[in-house]
Amino acid sequence: MLGGRGYSVTFVIHKTKLETYEGHTMSTPHHPTAAVRRALRKLGADMRDARKRRRLPMSVIADRAFTSRATLQRIEAGDPGVGLGIYAAALNALGLLDDLANVADVSRDTVGMSLAAAELPERARSRRPRKASNG
Repeated sequence: MLGGRGYSVTFVIHKTKLETYEGHTMSTPHHPTAAVRRALRKLGADMRDARKRRRLPMSVIADRAFTSRATLQRIEAGDPGVGLGIYAAALNALGLLDDLANVADVSRDTVGMSLAAAELPERARSRRPRKASNG
């Protein structure tokens, strides 16, 4: 007989279940290096200058990027807390997305190409066909 005297109900909530129920997990705080902050500030300033050269108000770029004017202000300030997808949407609104797509292009990766070249064999050998075994 449930609900009668002498019975108690205990609920155990596991952390993983609680996170799933809430629908999100907290990410680890990120503290970018000075070089990253400097690069983002330059990117934001360059985006602001591009917007001004096009004589477009923030509201137009924000609408085209499907974001708010406040977020666009954060982008133009180089805020590292703004997601890369939002930066990309703002670049697209300015017509500059192709440059982002080429940032890590293999043809621009001189370090990676040097490392790959160092792994190449010193001389190439032709492969001889194997003799068929009679068995």
